[in-house]
Amino acid sequence: MTERKDGPRTSRPGMDALEMDVPAEAQRIVEALRHVVTRTLHRQGVVVGISGGIDSSVVLALCARAFPSDHVLGVIMPEVESNPESASMAQHLAAHFAVPTAVADLTQALEAQGCYARRDEAIRRVFPEYTKGWKAKLVLPGSLLREDTLNVFTLTVVNPAGVEASKRLTARDFLQIMAASNLKQRTRMNTLYYHAETLNFAVAGTANRDEYDLGFFVKYGDGGVDVSPIVHLFKTQVFQLGEHLGVPREILARTPTTDTYSAGSTQEEFFFRAPFEILDAIWAGLEQGAKPAVIAEALGLSENQVDRVMRDILHKRQTTEYLRMPPLGL
Repeated sequence: MTERKDGPRTSRPGMDALEMDVPAEAQRIVEALRHVVTRTLHRQGVVVGISGGIDSSVVLALCARAFPSDHVLGVIMPEVESNPESASMAQHLAAHFAVPTAVADLTQALEAQGCYARRDEAIRRVFPEYTKGWKAKLVLPGSLLREDTLNVFTLTVVNPAGVEASKRLTARDFLQIMAASNLKQRTRMNTLYYHAETLNFAVAGTANRDEYDLGFFVKYGDGGVDVSPIVHLFKTQVFQLGEHLGVPREILARTPTTDTYSAGSTQEEFFFRAPFEILDAIWAGLEQGAKPAVIAEALGLSENQVDRVMRDILHKRQTTEYLRMPPLGL
C-alpha cells in the first residue's frame, strides 16, 4: 500500500457512520428476530449453519439470546475440502453458547452431484497435470489499494510439493468452476432446510451487508434463508457485535475465508480486494456523499485509492443485482 499518507486526521467521514450503539442494536435484533420467527414465520426456533467464522458466530449468538437453547440448532457441514479448523471452531462456538449441534458431512452428496468431477474437468483444461493430491483456488487481482485492475479471476493450483502456478481463465472454464463450486452452498442450503423442517424451525442466514449488497453469495445457496439478522451490518460492525456478544476470541481473531476451495483463500483475496476496515469506511463515506479527497484524508489514503474502491463497490452492486431479485413473473 505504497500510496498511503501519514498526518493528522481532522475528519472521519464514513468511519463515524460505522460506529453504533452496540448493546442497543444487539437487543433490537434479538427482539426483531424473536418476533419475525414466531409471529411472522410461525416457527418455533431457528437453524444456523455454523463454520467458526465471525458472521455465523454472531448470528448464532443472537439466536441464543432470542430463544431457549433447545429452540436453536447449529448445523456443521464439513466436506472433504473443508479446513478441519472450521468444524472444530464451530463445535467450540456451539458449546460456548450452549447450543446443540448436528453434523452433516456433505462429501458424498457433493460427489453424487459431480461437484468435484465437474470442477476438476475445467481445471484440467487449464492445467492438464492437475490430479489427486493437488489443490486449487480462484483469486482476483491484488489489492485495489495497490493497483487499478479489472475483476478478472485467476486459477491458482498447488502441487503436493507446495509449488504454486497461476493462469487466467477463459469464460467457459471460469463459469464451469464456479457453477460446480456453487453446488457446495446449495447443498448446505438443502441440509439446513432438512433440519429446519423436521423441527418446524426457520433458517437464519449469515450474510452481512458487504456480502449481500456486493453479491458475495450464491443464489438459492447461502442466499436461500428465511431471515437475515445481520444483512444490514457492514463486516466491521459485525465484529463490533461479536465483541459485545462474547464470541470466542479465537473466532474474532480468525481471518475471514471462503472455505470453498481446497487451496484456501481469504475473502479479501477472493472477492473484496480491500481490508474491511478500509472498504466499509469508504462505502459509508460514499453513502454520506463525502468527496473522495475528504475520505482519503480521513483514512490516510490517496484520492486515487479511494476512487478505485468506490468504483469497485458501484460496479459490483450493479453487476450482481440479479442475485438479489426475486423470481420474476411474466
